[in-house]
Amino acid sequence: MALTGALCHTLLAATGFTNKNLRVLIAGLLGSDYRPNQMTYDLRRLRLNGLIRRLPRSNRYMLTDDGIRIAIFYTKIYNRLLVPLTAADQPQAPPDLRTALTTITRHVDDYATRARLPHAA
Repeated sequence: MALTGALCHTLLAATGFTNKNLRVLIAGLLGSDYRPNQMTYDLRRLRLNGLIRRLPRSNRYMLTDDGIRIAIFYTKIYNRLLVPLTAADQPQAPPDLRTALTTITRHVDDYATRARLPHAA
């Protein structure tokens, strides 16, 4: 999530970014060290999947249109769905939130069963 959150920074989307620029942002979001080799690996995977492109004759990268859509989608899902739902597991969570989590869990389980996906370990 830190990687997609860092990719959503407006400045990066407008001006492009380098390995170092993005690594500093990700380390700040993670609250821990993020090594250059980890960043290089992630940049390569993003490029091979068509989410970023390298600018010619430079070490800068730009998000592709698909990259922008994916980064925003994951960030919205995280902020609007995952954070509130993980709070529902806490004993002090309001009953409505716990009920919503139970309903969503049931629907996800139903979809997974119909898709014949194996249960997580």
